[in-house]
Amino acid sequence: MVLPKPVVLDWLFNQDSLTRRLTRLSANGFSVLPLFEGWQALRADECTALALPDQSIGWVREVYLLGNGQKWVFARSVAAQSALRQGGLNMDQLGTRSLGELLFCDEAFERGALEACRYPAAWLPTADTADALWGRRSCFSRGALSLLVAEVFLPNFWHAVQTAGPATEQH
Repeated sequence: MVLPKPVVLDWLFNQDSLTRRLTRLSANGFSVLPLFEGWQALRADECTALALPDQSIGWVREVYLLGNGQKWVFARSVAAQSALRQGGLNMDQLGTRSLGELLFCDEAFERGALEACRYPAAWLPTADTADALWGRRSCFSRGALSLLVAEVFLPNFWHAVQTAGPATEQH
């Protein structure tokens, strides 16, 4: 198995807010483009990560995180229907606001371990289907509420990191 380059590892396993890091990398040109929000059956891997029965219904939010208008990251956030109803988080009202920023501003949320993988191409939006893209996910918990947040780094992102140089890509 070939390990990713140090810069890739830094982006995959950095515990800071990805929103804040993307904002710095884009010189404040960060924005969120919603793709889908709604109730649907969660994937088996998501149910396992959230300790839910298979085919549990959850809120799914899929967005692109943009840097200067370019798609840099595909993000998919999911939460169980039951947990959202009692958790006091209105994911359906986020619109173009960053969920990550909300999670990092609320100190009650605890972040679980980061998991990294080559994200399955079939789980990406059709326009960005590609093999072997690096992705990561982690679970954010506050009381009974758990949110699973997955982030997949798209080719335009790595190009931006490469052209920005070491000073911008660091914390």
